[in-house]
Amino acid sequence: MAINWTAKISDFFRSPSRLISKSADTFLSELLHELRNDRVTESTKVYLLSPLCEQPVLLCPTVSVGEETVLELLSLFTHCPETCVQFRSYLLITLTTVLISTSCVSNKIHVCVEFLDLLLEIVQHTSDPSGGSLLFRATACECLQELETCCPGLLAQRLELIGGLWSKEMSRLHQPYARLHILVLKNCVYQLAVDPGSGDDYLKLLVGENAIVASEADEEFGEIDNYSAILSSLITGHIGTVPILQTERDCKDLRSVLSTTLENSFLLTPLCQAAVLHRLMEVVAMVPVIPPSIFRAQLLRILGTSEVCLFHSTLLMKCAYTDSLFSTDDEAFILRRLVVLSQHPLLSKPEKLFFMDYILHFPENRPIGCEIGNENPPVLLTPKLACTLAPTVLNDYATMLARFNLLLLVYQEEGDGEEGKGLVYLYEHLSLLLNILIRGHSQEIVVTFFRAVFLFLACFCHVERYSNDIADKLCMLYHRHNHLTLHILNLADQTSDLFPECNWSARLCRALQGMITEAPPSQLTLTDLSWHLKVLARVAEEGEIPQLSTLRLLSNIMITPSLCMTRDWRLGIGVLQLCRRLMTHPSLDSLFIFLTNILQHLSCYYGDADIQDHARLYYCLLTTLSKEKLTGIITQGLREEGQNVKHSLSCIMADTERLTSVLTIHQTDKPVLRLVELKDPEPQGRNETSRSDAQDCRGLEAYREQFKDSCFGSQITLYYQLNHTMYNLSCFDQVFSIRLHFSIRDNNYEELGVFTVPCLFREKTSPVVKLVLKPSLPVPITLSGSAIFTTLNGFSWYTSLPDIQMFFQQAFLPLDVPTTWGTVVKMSLFKDLWDEISEEEHADYATALFCCQLQAEELGSIVEKHLLPFIISDSTNKAEFKLIFFMSPKFHILLKIISEEDAVNFNIATDNWRLLPHMSSFLGNILKSLPEKVTSNP
Repeated sequence: MAINWTAKISDFFRSPSRLISKSADTFLSELLHELRNDRVTESTKVYLLSPLCEQPVLLCPTVSVGEETVLELLSLFTHCPETCVQFRSYLLITLTTVLISTSCVSNKIHVCVEFLDLLLEIVQHTSDPSGGSLLFRATACECLQELETCCPGLLAQRLELIGGLWSKEMSRLHQPYARLHILVLKNCVYQLAVDPGSGDDYLKLLVGENAIVASEADEEFGEIDNYSAILSSLITGHIGTVPILQTERDCKDLRSVLSTTLENSFLLTPLCQAAVLHRLMEVVAMVPVIPPSIFRAQLLRILGTSEVCLFHSTLLMKCAYTDSLFSTDDEAFILRRLVVLSQHPLLSKPEKLFFMDYILHFPENRPIGCEIGNENPPVLLTPKLACTLAPTVLNDYATMLARFNLLLLVYQEEGDGEEGKGLVYLYEHLSLLLNILIRGHSQEIVVTFFRAVFLFLACFCHVERYSNDIADKLCMLYHRHNHLTLHILNLADQTSDLFPECNWSARLCRALQGMITEAPPSQLTLTDLSWHLKVLARVAEEGEIPQLSTLRLLSNIMITPSLCMTRDWRLGIGVLQLCRRLMTHPSLDSLFIFLTNILQHLSCYYGDADIQDHARLYYCLLTTLSKEKLTGIITQGLREEGQNVKHSLSCIMADTERLTSVLTIHQTDKPVLRLVELKDPEPQGRNETSRSDAQDCRGLEAYREQFKDSCFGSQITLYYQLNHTMYNLSCFDQVFSIRLHFSIRDNNYEELGVFTVPCLFREKTSPVVKLVLKPSLPVPITLSGSAIFTTLNGFSWYTSLPDIQMFFQQAFLPLDVPTTWGTVVKMSLFKDLWDEISEEEHADYATALFCCQLQAEELGSIVEKHLLPFIISDSTNKAEFKLIFFMSPKFHILLKIISEEDAVNFNIATDNWRLLPHMSSFLGNILKSLPEKVTSNP
């Protein structure tokens, strides 16, 4: 059995939703049944718990199912021997997972209280010092911490107990108890702070006097779900945003608790100390009567630590309390220590970068003009102190960039001018990087160099000596390595966007243009030309740069036979892109003759017909439209107004970016289309093949003879209307060429193909989609669908469809027999099938009884509304009904409904026992739909 479950759980993890869609309750019941089997080993039982730990919501979709599952697992835990420590520990983890995932805790289900008492009882068993007991108690403590984290305030009434356990614990469990205690304390203080009705009396709850207001506290801490979202932001957010607890007392007891916690914190590991300090900082921030000086004694101990997590906690304290806890001398000491640690040889590269980043975001006592999130060196970081962090080419690239950026900001703050030694050093370092890049480079050095150039320009682009020299060096770099064009152009774009006042990008573009246009045409290759065209197109965006030299170069190139005869589409697109930019240039009047000649030459002699067509289009636009209209058409591109996107003529294949946007399949934020089931679809056709001799051969054998035809009864047909959803956007009112894709989360059905719908208009009749399912076992399934379609603007869209649920009753089909078979023959067939299922010992045959209390009119209503198409007996007999449900591809469910004085019996027989649970659910749902509740006994 264990081997079978190993394969089954492996299949489950490969596709959980697909396996569970058949019947989650069946899978869960079989899983729990196997866990009760005493012959299964402990390791196998641990493996059996993994589906509940990984996918609790799939297996327990409702609160009621979650509660029943928790009760089953608690029963397992009670009867499990204490020697099975590993299994018992995993049971605790599974119970915690199910309780939280199914919202049993937030809904205050009674079983949660039982589990909470069990966990508290486990953590108090300190008499057994063995390793197994320690592991078991540690697991229980972590479960308590998880419950308190997800549902703050759950353990509010047990704070004194948890604090006592922490103070008495002498084993390594001291740390999880400490984390749990401080978490509960912080949550209690927070809830008292956000509750306007709390005060000094409720504060006694935090120091052990629980008996005073226990009943009132239950009410106060009962509504725990309202605080969980706020608390999550409190833990990760800025500490200055915490609420304030209004109290008139000095909180001596609470201060004593905090002092004791801080004094005992040195026994914890550094990571645990950091977590405890963070929680305590939040508590102190919420209780203003407790001064931050309570941390002073511990601050002297952790200021000299080499642990990153503790140093981080120190800096968080400085950010929260500034000069109320840290003096100016402390601030200077911390800064010097950061400088030392950021270059310490024994620390790893990530740790050094962490400390260097803290220098740039140093929480000063009195920051001057510092915006949150911006990189600003602290006032106390002078060039003399920072000079030890000067970058060298021997540093790794991340460290080099971090140091380069830090020193740039320091010298910028100090106002280091053109002749400053620090600035000279950094520029020389930049030149060294350029030399390395020219002689031979990797992608890493390329990225590092361009980032360093950008950082230098961001700080000192106003120093013309350096900015002009950088532009010249980049031109030299482009001349030797023109495949770095995209990096150079990106640098020009970024500098133009972020600091346009220095006009450095125009200076670079002018230098690049001069270098390209002055080069001898005889040395020009097609590869070089493709890069030159990209650069010149970017230069054409600068309105103040003359473009006559560019056009002269382009005219000289176009008369070259090798270029005109080429069929390189990409090269032609590059030429067109440059022409398109020139058509919007402010000096178009002076460029007109050159540009028209080039376009006319392209339209006549270029080797690619597509390029010729577009050159001809540009020529027509240039020669027929005014300058204003031409600029408006070309620069418009794609415009979006009221979700109505239009293409201008110049967008067609004129720019590869435009082409990409048209060819990309965009995804909608929400489902746009949906399938709605048709309540009264057209009747399904009957298979009339090979039935001419049916009158001469009637009965069970003749009926089964039909199954020799592979198409007989092999499919279920469902009809749906394709409609728009409530996601109302005008651009989706008319969609075309809709292709529907469906995936079935069940291996009992064949995969569906692709369905095509020509169009869907919101104001017109919706088209009908016919889904043909071919099952091997007709059980309820979930269909996941998606659609790809086109809108009026030419864009293609992808949207998901809401899941389609196929219920068990949708698989019911009337008995498929020749039309000449009357009621007598059908009754005989019913009797033969019933007798065969009842009498023969076949593995798949099964019978069942479903009993309920129904009035005669209620039974008549059920039969008429749900079962009428499947009745084969005389409908005038209201005391007994006989029904046959044909289940594709070859199964049957037979039903005898017998009405007696005190009950109605639904006798069920089927040739596939796997259908019985679904039939029972179907009958139960019918009874639930009645106006009055019906008592049923399946």
